[in-house]
Amino acid sequence: MNDEVKLLLVEDEPILAGVVKETLEMKGFKVSHASNGLEGLDHFQRFNPDLCIIDIMMPQKDGLSLIEEIRTRNKHVPLIILTAKSEIQDVLKGFHAGADDYMKKPFSVEELLMRIQVLLKRTRTAPNVNPDLYYLGNYIFDPNRQELHFGGEVQRMSQREAEILKSLANHLNEITSRKEMLIELWGDDSFFNTRSMDVYITRIRKYLSQDVNVQIVNVRGRGYKLIV
Repeated sequence: MNDEVKLLLVEDEPILAGVVKETLEMKGFKVSHASNGLEGLDHFQRFNPDLCIIDIMMPQKDGLSLIEEIRTRNKHVPLIILTAKSEIQDVLKGFHAGADDYMKKPFSVEELLMRIQVLLKRTRTAPNVNPDLYYLGNYIFDPNRQELHFGGEVQRMSQREAEILKSLANHLNEITSRKEMLIELWGDDSFFNTRSMDVYITRIRKYLSQDVNVQIVNVRGRGYKLIV
């Protein structure tokens, strides 16, 4: 089992993409597939993957441009590039853009799986990577320091605000139960605590307002959803 490790596959060849996606899912990974660079960036922001596999030659936005954009949002997520070209300069361009590894087409899916496992292991044991940071669109959230970073700006948060945002970020793009959050953070779901949480949610929405792609939405009768 891979404990729901999330992989983003950005590949415009449907047959190849289907084979790779199916094989990785059989190995226990959760795979999101995008067929071009624009879709890939959108999937990256919404899916928050643990590793990305990106084809270089794609329509609308090529793989190198996509990698550069991903690196402005997340410096640490492992990136593997797929290339049909054998020229060393093309591979070097990929590394320069921010890729961690590459594979030349045609390739063995078993070898790709091995490279994925090596990169994931390396990332999780790297001393310079802070596993407690959350990358939310163009924001970087540090719950331990209770800080929300956007560009060069830092928004300091209260402990309660940081706890609420962390709870939402742990269930990114999924519904977080209001009742469960109240019991987890306050110890009970009384009316007073419910109203207090609504106030905190309003404040956090203001903190996140500089990126229109990051939103906290109410799901009536159920709770909240942090959408990225």
